[in-house]
Order: sequence, then C-alpha cells, then structure tokens
Amino acid sequence: MSKSLKRVRAALEAAQIATEIRETGNARTAEDAAAAVGCALNQIVKSIIFQAREGDALALFLTAGGNQVDPEAATALFGTPLTRTDADTVRQKTGFAIGGVAPVGHLSPITCFLDPALMDFPVVWAAAGTPRHVFAIAPGQLHDLTSAHIADFVKSG
Repeated sequence: MSKSLKRVRAALEAAQIATEIRETGNARTAEDAAAAVGCALNQIVKSIIFQAREGDALALFLTAGGNQVDPEAATALFGTPLTRTDADTVRQKTGFAIGGVAPVGHLSPITCFLDPALMDFPVVWAAAGTPRHVFAIAPGQLHDLTSAHIADFVKSG
C-alpha cells in the first residue's frame, strides 16, 4: 500500500469514518472514476489545487466532477490572486500526485472550499491518495472532515 493511500486511510480512521477504499484501475479523470464506481459524474469529488501567485499558500477546491473552478471566483474567496499549481508543487506540498489528490491526508494543513453541488447527493466519491483509489463519503462528513468553506466558485455554463 502506498504512503499516500495509508495517510488517507489513517485520516478517515482517525475521524471514525467507516468507508470502503475501492481500487478502480485508473481514475485519473472524473469521468473514469464515475464509470469505475457506477455513479453520476457530479458525485465525483475533484480536488483542484491553486497556489497564491505571491508566496506558497495553497487552496484546495473540492468540485463536483462535471464542474470547473472559476479562477476569478476562487481568487475572490481566497482573498489573494491564485494560479494553478504545477504537478511538482502539488506532490511536494500535499504528498499526492495530480489525479490522486485526496481531500484529506495532506502533508500540511490546507485551506479548503467545497462546491455546494456536492451536497445534492447522499454519497460522493473522492480520490484516496492515488489515481487508482477512491472512497465513498457523505457530503456532510466530507465538509466536517475538511473544515471546508461551502461556496460558489465554479464557472457558469
């Protein structure tokens, strides 16, 4: 078992959240993950990392699978200009590779925002630390576990 998968499992156990971590084969995209677990696209939690343009502060946006983060809305919420984070920085700061970034188990605390569209489902699926593993969680539990701010930050379309 990978170190990142172990960190996610440990974070879930510490929060007393009993869930199955499922191996999917490949869930690098929300579409792949939804097909692998047999759920709606918007039941997939995408973990999108942005970084402050000045400094190294990170922000995690937990987005419904069919939605995209609006960088201007994200910047307004975070309070400082943001830019997408490169893969090396994501791995170094969170301990996860892009495609497997979990909402929990990060190497250091991270400010987190939650797409309200995720709250429309009884269960959502999030990356479990690798591009091949996901776990199911109730959106309310995800909100509590991540201390996320529920806010509108997706592109309208």
